[in-house]
Amino acid sequence: MSLESLLSFIQTLASFLVALLVLVTVHEFGHFYVARRCGVKVLRFSIGFGRVLWRRYDSQGTEYAFAALPLGGYVKMLDEREAPVAPEERHLTFNQKNVWQRIAIVAAGPIANIILAVLLFWVLLVPGYKDMIPVIDSVEPGSVAAAAGLETGQEILAIDGKPTPTWQALNQVLLARLGETGPISFRVAYRDSHFQYDSETQLQDWLKGATAPDPVAGLGITLYLPKIPPIVGEVLSDSPAQLAGFQAGDSIQSVDGQVIDDWQAWVSYVRLHPGVPLQVQVLRAGEPLAISLIPGSVDERGKKIGRVGMGVQPYTMPDELIRQYEYGVGGAFIAGVSKTWDTAGFVLLSIKKLILGEISTKNLSGPITIAKVAGSSAESGLKTFVGFLALLSVFLAVFNLLPIPVLDGGHLFYYFIEVIKGKPVSERVQMLGYQLGLFVVISLTLLALYNDITQLG
Repeated sequence: MSLESLLSFIQTLASFLVALLVLVTVHEFGHFYVARRCGVKVLRFSIGFGRVLWRRYDSQGTEYAFAALPLGGYVKMLDEREAPVAPEERHLTFNQKNVWQRIAIVAAGPIANIILAVLLFWVLLVPGYKDMIPVIDSVEPGSVAAAAGLETGQEILAIDGKPTPTWQALNQVLLARLGETGPISFRVAYRDSHFQYDSETQLQDWLKGATAPDPVAGLGITLYLPKIPPIVGEVLSDSPAQLAGFQAGDSIQSVDGQVIDDWQAWVSYVRLHPGVPLQVQVLRAGEPLAISLIPGSVDERGKKIGRVGMGVQPYTMPDELIRQYEYGVGGAFIAGVSKTWDTAGFVLLSIKKLILGEISTKNLSGPITIAKVAGSSAESGLKTFVGFLALLSVFLAVFNLLPIPVLDGGHLFYYFIEVIKGKPVSERVQMLGYQLGLFVVISLTLLALYNDITQLG
């Protein structure tokens, strides 16, 4: 394993563990805090499972522990169903609390994750937000976009009546249509004349069965991105680029005889040639220089791609291609709530589509893929990593609220039946549900792990 690969692995693992630590701690603290407020005695607050690596006790006898397997956590409460309880402590047991208190305690974990997501989105949006305006650069003949009559130079204003002011908004609207059959409508404008018109075409099982679908490419369009000069701005220490002799300020002219006039063209060429020697021509201080470079090889969604460890010289996008939003503190909070709500809705929609077979189960990801995304987001900067944490926190909350026994949502389902019936669900029914829920969760976990492993190639 090369030094670059080792460092990348360490960063991925560390990022994954940090993400887990934050999300699990917040989730379990939600259960813990509300249990304490409802007068339940908490026996243990554990991050991780298995052998305890560290523990301490507070004045109320609660054990706080870190365990060897950091893939979750739990709050153990005093409960007569699990062990005998002294008569003087019966009022401190979970099972003796009324149904609304039990609902509050169980719901507190997912709610804590939702609150965390709102706060993280809030922090990200306080400084403002900007993104590229979706302007069509090219349309593929015979594609969905071509059938709708979309043309180069048009700005996509809305899809199905939903505004698409930025690249991110465009992707979000399109992701909601994955696997569907039916009409799709576009509102577009010619940027030079501001003339707007609507058009419509039909989708037929759109991108159904696709793994890691790219919705914009699935429409048959590429979005306009101005050419960025291929000038090196940063060279990472001990990277293939540094070992080859690249320096900040080098202007890349060609690679293997192919002219390079845009940074993206350089990146695309490198990605396609992992471990392959490249002959690069650069200008340094106005003088031509030949450099031999061998890109490193990393995994991305089951494919080997090249990476050399260099960044582009800072480049300012033209103002006419950028849409910027300023919120202020209060506005950012409202936008954070809206972002959390929209994300939760999208997660639920994706789950429904997985169940109905409208999107492939190959898109179900497990801990290996999550770890990779955590690592790449951390590599992209703190802001990107915080955004990843917020999205993962919403997913954790929504998943835990699904009415599957063994999950928080399964317990809530039983408690709401108790509210309606006026008495608890029988122990036999609960046990059967628990076994079924455990089977479902284990099956989903194994499927996600299988997808992760197959993508490793």
